[in-house]
Amino acid sequence: MFTGIITGVGRIADLHDLGSSLDHGKRLTIEAPAGYLDDVGLGDSIALNGACMTVTSLDLPAHRFTIDISAESLARTTGLAKAGPSINLEKALRAHDRLGGHIVSGHVDGVGSVTRFAQVGESWELRVMAPPELGKYLAYKGSITVNGVSLTINRVDDLAAGCEFSINLIPHTVQNTALGSLREGSPVNLEIDTVARYVERMLGAGLNTPKEST
Repeated sequence: MFTGIITGVGRIADLHDLGSSLDHGKRLTIEAPAGYLDDVGLGDSIALNGACMTVTSLDLPAHRFTIDISAESLARTTGLAKAGPSINLEKALRAHDRLGGHIVSGHVDGVGSVTRFAQVGESWELRVMAPPELGKYLAYKGSITVNGVSLTINRVDDLAAGCEFSINLIPHTVQNTALGSLREGSPVNLEIDTVARYVERMLGAGLNTPKEST
């Protein structure tokens, strides 16, 4: 479980194939900020651009750790398939931590595309086109996770190509996450609000006749 409050910005330092076919995943080596891994152990969960991953090895002197990512996860996320780019890091939530953002599971629901990223006054406007199937979960002043960052939606427009939503980014967010490197056309990982997911299920429950067991 996470909150969408980024605790560090790292980068993919290296990656290796875990097999020779497209059914195999990759092993990623992540370089973290100095001291970031001091309280991390093997098997701990760290979200990479919003995708929950498990630490499989640690190299504390080099500030590096590895994760194994499956082909399925690679196919359903973005930004984790090549070395070099900066990525947002968040350690798993502890029971005594503050819930500064919103409840985030670390499971990516879809990949969106940046349609606008421009400075407006002291802040930046970020617009993202979400897949059509996620549109029903997006609402004015609702929560959305973009590349692991908990953000508040300021506007929602249902369009033929999908659902475009707008977000205001304050300078602190731009400076302390990897969102500042986004450009028009950049793909981003999206996770919808967990509450919206359950509301949709409750409203839809009972509409379809359950199949009889045999």
